[in-house]
Amino acid sequence: MKEQNGLIAAVIIFFIGLFIYTKLAGPIPFFVNSVQTTKASFFQADGTGKAAAAPDIAKISFGVTKNSATVSDAQNQVNSNINSILKSLKDLSIEEKDIKTTNYSVYPNYNYNETRQQISGYTVTQNIDVEIKKIDKVNKAVDAITTNGGNLVGQISFDFDKEIRRKLEDQARKEAVEMAREKAQSLANASGITLGKIINVEENSNNRPVPIYSDSVGLGGAPVEKATEITPGQSAIQISVILSYEIR
Repeated sequence: MKEQNGLIAAVIIFFIGLFIYTKLAGPIPFFVNSVQTTKASFFQADGTGKAAAAPDIAKISFGVTKNSATVSDAQNQVNSNINSILKSLKDLSIEEKDIKTTNYSVYPNYNYNETRQQISGYTVTQNIDVEIKKIDKVNKAVDAITTNGGNLVGQISFDFDKEIRRKLEDQARKEAVEMAREKAQSLANASGITLGKIINVEENSNNRPVPIYSDSVGLGGAPVEKATEITPGQSAIQISVILSYEIR
């Protein structure tokens, strides 16, 4: 009987102590750890589209460089050649706003010996970019440059005006999206995935003009024995897309 009374007293004391503790220290905290698992909730597929057409704009980079004993003489030679070239280009109805100087440089040339270096002369160079908006005048423009002293002919590139470029980009973009859709559906069917709606579209385009070179145009200003023949052919606009789908 005494043992039973002692057990009851111990239980009462425990609950009294617990009551006092919760009043003084607040409720007893209980911690529960939650574990979450994640998995990919989207699916991606890419596609590429191309659209080609004959370009209607040409761009030519050229220049004149001269060496002489004095700066003024080298400048006069360069100016004379450049003026002749510009006159010939304007005679082809190429507007002045489409002709731009990109570089003008003057630097000394040296002779070296064991004791010192000595200036032997000067080199003057002027570089110009010209945009030709009538593609049938490209050959005549190249001839005008080379026959009037242009001895630095760089690249000849072709491009599209804004309206043609926009249409080609739209065509290439539609083709790229269609290819990506077909690929996504094919992969989903093969892997047992059910596709939801498209949640994101990424686009990458490569629309740089392609340089075209002619055997009759080059460095050094060699005489042109026959009329230049440059054919622009066709240029392509290429666009790639990545479609991201929800997975149901």
